[in-house]
Formats: sequence, C-alpha cells, structure tokens
Amino acid sequence: MSIGLIGKKVGMTRIFTEDGEAIAVTVIDVSDNIFLQKKTQEKDGYSAVQVGFDDQKEARLNQPAAGHVKAHGGTPKRRVSEFRLESDDQLPEVDHPGLELFEEGQWIDVIGTSKGKGFQGVMRRYNFSGQHMSHGSMMHRRPGAIAAGSTPGRVFKNQKMPGRQGNDRRTVQNLKIVQKRAEDNVILVSGAVPGAKGGYVIIRPAKKKEGPAQDLKAKAGDNGGGEEAASE
Repeated sequence: MSIGLIGKKVGMTRIFTEDGEAIAVTVIDVSDNIFLQKKTQEKDGYSAVQVGFDDQKEARLNQPAAGHVKAHGGTPKRRVSEFRLESDDQLPEVDHPGLELFEEGQWIDVIGTSKGKGFQGVMRRYNFSGQHMSHGSMMHRRPGAIAAGSTPGRVFKNQKMPGRQGNDRRTVQNLKIVQKRAEDNVILVSGAVPGAKGGYVIIRPAKKKEGPAQDLKAKAGDNGGGEEAASE
C-alpha cells in the first residue's frame, strides 16, 4: 500500500475545461495532515506510517491516545489512519504530508462513510416495485412472502428485508484528481465521494490504475507547503 491522506469533504462544484466541458468535482480539504508515527520492521515488525488529521483538544482524548501522541511528539487529532508500506525504504522523511503526495491527473481511491438514511422499507432500500395499490389490498409497500412453508421451511440468509440503510464504509475507486489548489490546501476530485459535507474521507493512490510514483525522500527538502498547510 502507498501513503495516503485524510481529508474533509467540503462539497461539490464544477469546473470548465479549455474546451468548455463541465466536470463535476468534489472539493476535499487535506490541510493539517501530520505523520504521528513511523513504524519500522525492526521495532514494530512491519513498515507503516500513522497519519493524523484535524486538531482537537487534548482533554477529549482518552489516556492511551494522549500518551501515544505525546510519546511521538504529535498533536491531538480527531482522525488517525495507518498506511502500510512494503519496506522501511519507503518511509518518508517529511513530517507534514500535503498536496505533494499526489499529482494532477492521478487516479485515486476515496474511502468514506455513506449518508445514513435510518430504518427504511424494501421499496426504498432495494427498489422493490411494491404490491397492489387498490382493490382492498393492504400490502401496498410490504415485501410479501419471504420463504416457503414446507420446503425449504426456513428463511435463507441475505434475504432482502426492511432495515437500516446507509452509514456504511464505502470505497469509490478510480477517481481522477482534476486540480490541486495549494493556496486553499484542497484537491478537486472528479465525481462524487461517499458521505455528507464535513465528513472525513481517506485518499489513497488507486489500486487498480497506475499513477505517478511517490518520491517523498526527493521532496523532503521541499516540505514548506506541508508545514504551511498544517498551520492553517
């Protein structure tokens, strides 16, 4: 796995190409990312980095989380995610990852939590057509029979029935970074991503499409943008 970022969904808008084509994009704020911990094969048994995002008060952390942050010289964060690496050679030298991790035109995957819809019936949850709406029917929006009485005499697993809809972890693959706006510390991603405005998302290089290679060690001396993003 490659190193990614944690972001916050700002909303959707559209931009126009030089040909006048309108592209629907999602604006994601990626400022204030920081590497909280870098794990090595020798000490931890595997290579990885922990990325923290969005400052919060230390009083809102439990003691284990607060102790972990202090031990590694970080600041309290609302969201922490870990990205595994193949070897220690891929561990970055910078402390404040930012827009330099990705390039315009790169394919990415975005992970988020979908909007919660609450308890819903089968017509909305699974697009059932429903039953008769007249002639004395009292089964308008009900699912109908869910199993046979004799054979098999039970309800199969995964039977579509009413229940909670939404509020699930979802991954949208193969989205393209249309623009990077360093002055605002945001990236514009083609299409829609899971969740409501203000929701947290994880951005990582696409697993099914190749993109520009990440070379954080070469950019270690050019980390001013990341530090500026963390201070805003």
